[in-house]
Amino acid sequence: MEDEGDRRIRTSHGEVSLEQMAALLPGAGDIMAVVSRLYGNLWHAALGGNWDLADFYLRRTRALLVNLAQTRPKYAEQLRDYLRDHLEPVSRALLAREESAFREAFEASVRRANELHAVTGYPYVRWATPAAPPDPALDLGPPAPTS
Repeated sequence: MEDEGDRRIRTSHGEVSLEQMAALLPGAGDIMAVVSRLYGNLWHAALGGNWDLADFYLRRTRALLVNLAQTRPKYAEQLRDYLRDHLEPVSRALLAREESAFREAFEASVRRANELHAVTGYPYVRWATPAAPPDPALDLGPPAPTS
């Protein structure tokens, strides 16, 4: 019987094994670099009054963390707990457009993320809310009124 890692997938460029495909997936560090940028933009969009854009960044962050739980199952339980206990309160505050609740939930999520970095062997990874938006070319303020 064929080993799963030996199964081949035909592409327009040739055949590759499932193991080769898995090796091409981005690592946790790569994904977390994108999460960092998105989460920083989320903060600035919410405080700039662009609640819909902040919610967009939250949904993108959530999707990446859900995918990370799939590709890095050793972190799956921690990620599920984090999504439930920390991103959901951020989401509720965004949807309610409650700045004080948002700030509180966001800051709690940052504290927990840094605790998880330490627990998983990366105590030197300490995330801090960026003073300026990670993507300075984006207008993170409230949407322009439509006429």
